[in-house]
Amino acid sequence: MELRVDRQTLADAVAWAARTLPARPALPVLAGMLIEATADGELTLAGFDYEVSARARDDATVTEPGLVLVPGRLLSDIVRNLPPQPVDIFTKGAEVVVRCGPAEFGLRTLPVEDYPTLPEPPAQAGTIPSDLFATAIGQVTPAAGRDDTLPMLTGVRIDIEGDTMWMACTDRYRIAARELTWSPADSGFTAGVVVPARTLADTAKAIRRGEDVAISLGGAGDNLIGVSGGGRSMTSRLLDDQYINYKSRLTGTWSSIAEIRVAPFTEALKRAALVTERGTPIQLAFTSGEVRIRAATGDSARANESLEVEFTGDDIDIAFAPQYLLDGLAGIDTEYARLECAGPTKAALLTAIPDKKDGDEEAPGDQADTGYRYLVMPVRLNS
Repeated sequence: MELRVDRQTLADAVAWAARTLPARPALPVLAGMLIEATADGELTLAGFDYEVSARARDDATVTEPGLVLVPGRLLSDIVRNLPPQPVDIFTKGAEVVVRCGPAEFGLRTLPVEDYPTLPEPPAQAGTIPSDLFATAIGQVTPAAGRDDTLPMLTGVRIDIEGDTMWMACTDRYRIAARELTWSPADSGFTAGVVVPARTLADTAKAIRRGEDVAISLGGAGDNLIGVSGGGRSMTSRLLDDQYINYKSRLTGTWSSIAEIRVAPFTEALKRAALVTERGTPIQLAFTSGEVRIRAATGDSARANESLEVEFTGDDIDIAFAPQYLLDGLAGIDTEYARLECAGPTKAALLTAIPDKKDGDEEAPGDQADTGYRYLVMPVRLNS
């Protein structure tokens, strides 16, 4: 193998492929990164841990095509620290040499014949703009569980019916969901799968912006999902598709409704959280035209702040874990949010209120739905 490639192009490709490298590989070869150069000038780097695979394809000047396996994390560290000059990669005996300007490294190759076959994704089910994909994943994944003993809760539930896609996560204390429109290959396509949230979150952050992302899903017997776009692709094993009926929990009758500006509310919550200890809630007292935000840690510190709100319904004093509320607000990119409550001990619903368009005289609450829902359980206060 012998090739030359732009340093930044190589760094981006290596970073993508290195995402799947296991910290403690079950087999030594799984610590390797596969490098393939073809005669038509395509460079592919790949990593695989039997659960998730990642491939990056880019153009390179290939003098001699070939396929090699090298220590992946070491290659990633090397490439990240190379000077901004073209990179030459070639084999020399049992080594792969990486040369960039005055710097040269030799990596001992791993037995490529022992490397497992990379999985091929199912058929393409449809496409979605990369920015929309990344935004939706960023909105829902903060609510995913972290307890691996409950695998279902560590995933993103994706439901598809024609051109409508729902994404949702829950850790039992909150549900974050997003409804959006995508472009299915078949207008009658339906699916319901659970994908590891950490994998999707990493993919959404790293996928190139400005291009469509292709989603690949098979039939009922297929346990893989594929996501690809801009020369980057990944596959992941699916989790058990059993999931709570989250949609039914996102509707209800609300006795108290507040519309509040997101930025001032977020900053006030962050200030109040400064005096809270782990497990200490923030109290919100809603009355006509005002919300009073209170927090305290015993007798050692307290915070008290008031903000203007548009409020209708019954006055309410309700408390939340501050980070849970902040996570929900972080998923809102409009000026106003709506918080709907049905009592101090029942789950509250946080939604985004679309910004008014220029010349639109309607109130913020009269605008179209953004598709984002965040249901959060309050903390029961001691009477």
